[in-house]
Amino acid sequence: MTTSTTHAEKTKQLRKGVAPYAKSDIRKSVLQIFNTVIPLIVIWIAGYALYNVSPWISVASAVLASGFVVRTFIIFHDCTHGSFFKNKKANDWVGLLTGVLTSFPYAKWKREHTIHHATSSNLDKRGIGDIDMLTIEEYAAASPMKRLGYRLYRNPLVMFGLGPLFLVLVANRINRSDAKSKERMNTYITNVLVFGILIALGLTIGWMPVLLVHGITMFIAGALGIWLFYIQHTYEDSYFEEESEWDYVKAAVEGSSYYKLPKVLQWITGNIGYHHVHHLAPRVPNYNLEQAHEANPPLHQATTITLKTSLESLRYKLYDPERKRFVTFKEVEAVLKEKRNTAKA
Repeated sequence: MTTSTTHAEKTKQLRKGVAPYAKSDIRKSVLQIFNTVIPLIVIWIAGYALYNVSPWISVASAVLASGFVVRTFIIFHDCTHGSFFKNKKANDWVGLLTGVLTSFPYAKWKREHTIHHATSSNLDKRGIGDIDMLTIEEYAAASPMKRLGYRLYRNPLVMFGLGPLFLVLVANRINRSDAKSKERMNTYITNVLVFGILIALGLTIGWMPVLLVHGITMFIAGALGIWLFYIQHTYEDSYFEEESEWDYVKAAVEGSSYYKLPKVLQWITGNIGYHHVHHLAPRVPNYNLEQAHEANPPLHQATTITLKTSLESLRYKLYDPERKRFVTFKEVEAVLKEKRNTAKA
């Protein structure tokens, strides 16, 4: 039996193993709306209502609300995959509404995220729905300004500090040049609803409460979202390959981590820590991801990351295709310096 045949059979078995979990459950989906979206709205209302009692209560409400925004985003995310409900219109409507609550345009993100799934870990098809990443060779060939820009982009203070502001205020508000009219219209509608609600709140309640409650909520939620996306694809032995060698299943199981979180954080993040399962089978709704992982032993081989070990990934900046791993700027600069000295000699 050839290696390719063995791999094909393993792939078939793995897909067959997760197939039973790729089904939505209307009861669980509705329950998630009640235990996620409704508490989020209640917390926001409380934050605004209690502002005059103490602005610090509003700040505390915003911090608490940020966790529910992350969980609401997971519902939005499932809707983009058509996995939250069996009915397409139900997914689209709930996706639009949760998109307004999280400040994400549904149609735009749905298309870009679909591209991300189809090209994740493919070195020849990077750029849409990904965290920007350069290989050692690309970094070495880049101009000094491009290197500086990349270093700033990869700096944690920029990525998780300015990143949420750019994501919410800029990236989510405009479409790519190749977007079709339907997608553009969805973004316009989302923008009108988001800013319309904020302006109405500002004019009736005051701009400071809006800044404290909504501003802090979206900033923290945005930072958490970027962190989750970053850590689920950026770890030392993450899988990346050129188009000719790229494999969808390997990209899912070896190029997406299992982020093992405490139960409370697992609940807040909607089980998205089982990212390897999600990339293998995007139609598995968030509430079935853990079961799908536990029921399929081969999935247990995915790289497991904890809160403690995940911090190590902040060191990894560039990908080395030869050694099949991420490396630090320090490692790369040492290699480049050695090459320059060799060239001079």
